[in-house]
Amino acid sequence: MAREGVSKTVDEPARGAVARVTHKRVPEFFIVGHPKSGTTALYEMLRRHPQIYMPAEKEPWFFSTELRFRPPPRTPVGIPDTLDEYLALFEGATPEQRVGEASTTYLWSRTAAAGIADVQPAARIVAILREPASFLRSLHLQFLEAYIETETDFRKAISLEDARREGRLVHRHTYWPQMLLYSEHVRYVEQLRRYHEVFPSEQVLVLVYDDFRRDNEATVRRVLRFLEVDDTSSIEVMEANPTVRPRSQRFHELVQAVSVGRGPAARAVKASLKALTPERLRRNALHAFRRRVVYATPRSPDESLTIELRRRFKPEVVALSEYLDRDLVTLWGYDSVE
Repeated sequence: MAREGVSKTVDEPARGAVARVTHKRVPEFFIVGHPKSGTTALYEMLRRHPQIYMPAEKEPWFFSTELRFRPPPRTPVGIPDTLDEYLALFEGATPEQRVGEASTTYLWSRTAAAGIADVQPAARIVAILREPASFLRSLHLQFLEAYIETETDFRKAISLEDARREGRLVHRHTYWPQMLLYSEHVRYVEQLRRYHEVFPSEQVLVLVYDDFRRDNEATVRRVLRFLEVDDTSSIEVMEANPTVRPRSQRFHELVQAVSVGRGPAARAVKASLKALTPERLRRNALHAFRRRVVYATPRSPDESLTIELRRRFKPEVVALSEYLDRDLVTLWGYDSVE
């Protein structure tokens, strides 16, 4: 199943293992990102379709090999180490179902496109792109929530990029420091080219976040047609993964320390909770506690910073408009940016 001439970014054992696991289902489509661009909502709506199977746990991240060296302290599911472990995620699919997954790091990743093509050259790829300034603001809040970022001030977090590129000013518990290079996330044309280099254009669908927000149902039906499944069945429109901000970064980090058992006191508290409550109840209770106590509604965006970012990323928006043959400069309001 491996393609000749495709980049050697997938481990040789993984490529060689494909022949040994042909009896297992290999995903036929991938939602590759970006985060905070409707990917979770799209995943939730697609996985409810009777002709589609997606794992209950989103974000396997398997093909983003850059991220394996320090996986996040996430339970019960981590990044699969082997192709066999990865393919085990899809064992529940029936023969009649299309199998897919959603990992928002795959568009950012420099290895994922070629890795997916090695394992599944017939894969259908779905990417979602969002206006850069609003995307990065939401991404910063997402990184704060996920304990990747510790700098709560968005302007300062952006300004730290050069230092962080040199490995400085990164919290010692940050498990994916390379993700904090915010400008790397909006190299849209470069990211799409990685997929178009290994997949025919008819296998790659690029969605725009504004279209998805304006009409969820129409966008989902477009994706269903792209996946060649029934697009006439009922669709439950939903919101998912709302953007939030920590009320207190120190309290936020304390809750994380207890949840992963970091430090003697935190390990003791976690052990007590583990002994007294079932795992599912603990997870649900922690999720509810974070939503009600730890997080709050985001503040209004800094308009001056928004303008600065739009000036900075206008060349990328112009290039993307030309690449996709769609006027995103006007759609995203960059025609008024000088």
